[in-house]
Amino acid sequence: MIKYLNGNKEFDNSNLIIFFYKWRKLLIFVTLLALIASIIFSSPWFITPKYKSSVIMFPVATNSVSKVLISQNSPIKADILGFGEEEQAEQLLQILNSNLIRDKIIAKYNLLDHYGISPDSRYKNTKLFKEYENNVKFRRTEYLAVKITVFDKDPQMAADIANDIAAFVDVVKNQMQRDRAQMAFKIVEEEYNGLLADVQSIVDSMGVLGMMGVNDYERQSEVFNQQLAIAIRNNDKSGVRELEKKLKLIGQYGGTLLSLKNALEFKTEQLTLLKAKYREAKVDAEQELPQKFIVNSAYKAERKSYPIRSVIVIVSVFSAIFLTILVILFFENFSKIDLKKNE
Repeated sequence: MIKYLNGNKEFDNSNLIIFFYKWRKLLIFVTLLALIASIIFSSPWFITPKYKSSVIMFPVATNSVSKVLISQNSPIKADILGFGEEEQAEQLLQILNSNLIRDKIIAKYNLLDHYGISPDSRYKNTKLFKEYENNVKFRRTEYLAVKITVFDKDPQMAADIANDIAAFVDVVKNQMQRDRAQMAFKIVEEEYNGLLADVQSIVDSMGVLGMMGVNDYERQSEVFNQQLAIAIRNNDKSGVRELEKKLKLIGQYGGTLLSLKNALEFKTEQLTLLKAKYREAKVDAEQELPQKFIVNSAYKAERKSYPIRSVIVIVSVFSAIFLTILVILFFENFSKIDLKKNE
């Protein structure tokens, strides 16, 4: 099919033209056959068309509501309205790939039946999960956003699944955080209530001492000693007995009162600090915020995304022509070899 002129490495395409002309009928037939076959076999009768819907969202910068909104001494300085960075995007991708979200979507849309998988199949879950992974894709964009892409034969279902996956991110992530936050809140609550009970016990004990007449050890001792000196000078025996009785009572319980006052001051400071933690833990355990910012929501696609029939047709036609040429060349050269052997 190719020859060289005068022994030089100059390509002569005359034989190439002759070759195509010689086999034109076969090549035209193969081209038409490949064209018709590719059009037929890429039709909905053989390949189920699928529609694509996508959601694009950014992760949030912070997860703790209390640390951003309530705490005064928190090292976290992230803006509650700020977009997350690479770390948060990777965490979001991990949640999207979790079986928690996958199982929720499978159950809500009955994907076992929707994908045509028999419930009696021995490997029904393997087939179901593989089909789900083929139709549901997650990836991080170059702008640190996360893109959810869903393919389905039903364009509305593709959009609904994509939007529901985005919605389930809040459900799953908030649930994981709430479980931990509630345990933390329970610990802080027990400590807070215990400390509150200790403070109340000290206050009650000081109240009992107050009812006994022991209110201020130092001040009362000073006053009673001055009054005792006056009573002794005035030879007021009943007054002396009464004052000595009071001084004895103060001497007996004065140390206890001072100890209770010091303990009350210390525990009150602890209670103030713990109360702040109690409020923060309570907010984290009870309040929820969205865990992502939706940039683009999914909508019902108007045109299918798979298969791309034009690509299938073009590739099929050119592949058929190329393969036919190879077969022709093989048989031509094989025939020449046989002729030389016969000579």
